[in-house]
Amino acid sequence: MVAMAHGFSATREQRLDAYAERFCAAGIGVLLFDYRHFGASGGEPRQLLDIGRQQADFRAAVAYARAIDWVDPDRVALFGSSFSGGHVIAIAASDPRIAAVVSQCPFTDGLASLPALGVRNIARATVVGVRDQLSALVGRPPHYIPVVGPPGSFAVMSTPDSQPGFAALTPTDTGWVNRVAGRVALRVGLYRPGRAAAKVTCPILFCVCDGDAVAPANQTLKHASAAPRGEIKRYPVGHFEIYVGEPFEQAVADQTEFLVRALAPASDMTTESQRLAARAS
Repeated sequence: MVAMAHGFSATREQRLDAYAERFCAAGIGVLLFDYRHFGASGGEPRQLLDIGRQQADFRAAVAYARAIDWVDPDRVALFGSSFSGGHVIAIAASDPRIAAVVSQCPFTDGLASLPALGVRNIARATVVGVRDQLSALVGRPPHYIPVVGPPGSFAVMSTPDSQPGFAALTPTDTGWVNRVAGRVALRVGLYRPGRAAAKVTCPILFCVCDGDAVAPANQTLKHASAAPRGEIKRYPVGHFEIYVGEPFEQAVADQTEFLVRALAPASDMTTESQRLAARAS
């Protein structure tokens, strides 16, 4: 079983369902969900991105999966992409029962990602973030920030590939909304889940985009190298390209092979080890 949720503000129909279909075709059960406040899930106010709540939602999904009668509770994996690629690192580091992790184009270090926002946008986002946090304290509606926009615009992501990248992921019939409550701007720069990679004891596959302008590859590779059972696959593409076309085909094939191998029953693992040993002799 694999518990899956999307990245920064994204909802499950923004190409995450394509990964889920491939995993299911390989015989792996999938629990694909939207976080509270987003997409098909409930929760008010809408578009509230709370890091702690999103991690709690992942843990709740894992607990639910472990309670399903046909699921081996010790063979539950995590899949995260972009912002959730960081969440799954942090969650696995605190739960030794997690069997495997796929972390795709992961957001591992807020400080490393801040330059992509730009000094002007950082200042504007901080002002909106403070206003939104104050509004929350007195029970008023949120002040929002656009998630994506063209270069030079005020948005969380305004790199040249951000707006067309989201457009390529988003179907016509979607629950995605291009905004988040501004208070996240006060926290995202301090979110550094990659530092927990050294504490992840299960197999973890890092799928790194070498041309990533949103979650810089160099910082991700540093964190990935600290994972005791880490595996790294690199792709010569940008942050959003890995979701579509040939980069998607290569990544999902690598991820499927990894999950099938990492989630194999112990008896299957023993048989495979014996087979390899026989071939070596």
